[in-house]
Amino acid sequence: MKKIINEPGKIVEEMLQGIVKSYGNLVHQVEDSRVIARNDSNKQVGLVSGGGSGHEPAHAGFVGDGMLNAAVLGDVFTSPTPDQILTGIQAADQGAGVLLIVKNYTGDILNFEMAKDMADMEDIHVEMVVVDDDIAVEDSTYTAGKRGVAGTVLVHKILGHHARQGASLEELVFLGEKIVTATKTIGVALKAATVPEVGKPGFTLPEDEIEFGVGIHGEPGYRREKIQPSKELAKELVEKTLSSYEQQPQTVGVLVNGMGGTPLMEQFVFMNDVLTLLEDKGVQVTFHKVGNYMTSIDMQGLSLTMIDLATKDWQTALESNVTTISW
Repeated sequence: MKKIINEPGKIVEEMLQGIVKSYGNLVHQVEDSRVIARNDSNKQVGLVSGGGSGHEPAHAGFVGDGMLNAAVLGDVFTSPTPDQILTGIQAADQGAGVLLIVKNYTGDILNFEMAKDMADMEDIHVEMVVVDDDIAVEDSTYTAGKRGVAGTVLVHKILGHHARQGASLEELVFLGEKIVTATKTIGVALKAATVPEVGKPGFTLPEDEIEFGVGIHGEPGYRREKIQPSKELAKELVEKTLSSYEQQPQTVGVLVNGMGGTPLMEQFVFMNDVLTLLEDKGVQVTFHKVGNYMTSIDMQGLSLTMIDLATKDWQTALESNVTTISW
C-alpha cells in the first residue's frame, strides 16, 4: 500500500483538520465531533447528509450556501454514530426543521433513524429522504434494496436550492422522493480501492478485466468482462440506465463521476461517448457534470448518473449558484 498518510487510524481526523484549515472561510468543525457545518446560516430547513469517509468530496465538500448545512463523517466506509448525527442535526437546525439525506446502506439507515428519534426528543422536527439510485444490483453487501451512490449529490443540489428558496420540510420530503425516483446511476470498476487500515485492495480484478455494477464500498457488481473501449462501456451503461426508466426520458441531466483513481481525461472521453449515444437515441441533455463527486478512495472506475429533467425547475435548481468547496 502506497498512500500519503501518517497513521491509518488518524486519517479521518487529520483530513477534517485539513478541510477546515483550508476552507475556514466557508465551514467549521463542530467541537468534539466529526461534523462539518456552514459558517453562515439562513432561516431555512436545515439539510444534513453524511456517511462513511472515503467518498470525498462527499459529503463535506457540499456544505455551504445552496446545498447542505452540515455533513457527518464516519470512519472509512463506516456509518457515523447516532450521537455524531444528532450533533449534525443540532448544527443545522434553524428552527424550521431538519431534513436528513441518507444513502441506502443498512448501517446509515439505522443510525440516522436513531438520531432522528433522539432529535425528536429535543423537539427538533426531523424527516429523512433515502437515496437508492444505483440500478446495478438489488440487495447488496451492506444494503437491502438498491444502493445510494453518486446521484445523492444531485439530490443535495436540487433540495439545497429549494430549501434556500424557503420550501417547507414537508415540501422537501415530497420533492426529495420524486428526485430519487427520477435519478439512476450505474458504475464500472477497473481496479479496487484500498482502505488505509486494511492495507490491501477490497477485491481483485485481473489486469485485463473490468467489473460492471461495483458499489462505492467495493461491493460486487453484476458482470466481469475483458476491458473494452470507452464507447463499448458507454453503450452498456447508457442502455442499462435508460431501460431502468418506465418510460424513456426526453430530457436528462448527466453526471459522469470519477471513483477517485480515474483521470479527468478518461472521464471526458467517456462523457463524449455518452453524449453521442444519447443524441443518437433522441435524448436531449440539458445539464452536464464531469468530475470526482462521490468517490471510493482510490478506486479506478467511474459511474454514470442520469436524472429525468421533465420537471423544469429542477434544471434551474441544478444551475443555481452555490458556495461550497466542491460543487
